[in-house]
Amino acid sequence: QVQLVESGGGLVQAGGSLRLSCVASGSIGRINAMGWYRQAPGKQRELVADITSGGTTNYADSVKGRFTISRDNAKNTVYLQMNSLKPEDTAVYYCHVRNIWRYDYWGQGTQVTVSS
Repeated sequence: QVQLVESGGGLVQAGGSLRLSCVASGSIGRINAMGWYRQAPGKQRELVADITSGGTTNYADSVKGRFTISRDNAKNTVYLQMNSLKPEDTAVYYCHVRNIWRYDYWGQGTQVTVSS
């Protein structure tokens, strides 16, 4: 059974910071990419950032310079450091893992709310 357990969401004022964590466990196989997506009410789910097993990162334009993704391969854990948060960052954030056979796994989501 595969589990992606997210933590670190919450309520923060604009300009503040949060750090999300996601631990992957179970029969995932060899992990390739790990990342974060988000979905705001009435909007489609969108990529926030992802990182390959080799450390190559990719960010949405809207978060470049404010968010930093990192991972600990030994712990199957991915992090998202979010600084200078804006109200438009408010969304449910989902952890995403893709293994080397391109099979996708998703977390349950964690709410991030940024007040103005």
